[in-house]
Amino acid sequence: VLTLVILEWAYYARTARGQALVERRREYVEAARCLDIPNWRIMLKHILPNCLPPLIVIGTLQIARAITLEATLSFLGLGVPVTEPSLGLLISNGFQYLLSGDYWISLFPGIALLLLILSINIVGDRLRESLDPRK
Repeated sequence: VLTLVILEWAYYARTARGQALVERRREYVEAARCLDIPNWRIMLKHILPNCLPPLIVIGTLQIARAITLEATLSFLGLGVPVTEPSLGLLISNGFQYLLSGDYWISLFPGIALLLLILSINIVGDRLRESLDPRK
């Protein structure tokens, strides 16, 4: 988990910085500066609320990516220990029985992983639609 966080933090930082730079140039921020509102209040009341929706959407999509990466690493034997439950480990354990007729050992964890990733992506897409400021 720590490795995934270390690898993925830059994506959030770039998105937050880019969104903040865009919001900083908007008319309402300039109007707040003309009204002599303190910078901390402009950041908390105007810029931050408008930067959060893209970060929430990216967060939901990155959760699906992290789950997929963890399952892949567990399938290869590089993920969580054998004593910890993981969909990738379940798929890996049933992989040797795939052609012997016991395909269900890997099939059902694979379907569960597919449905989990698909549902998280659908939630992220719906969040993007609902948090879109242009609507």
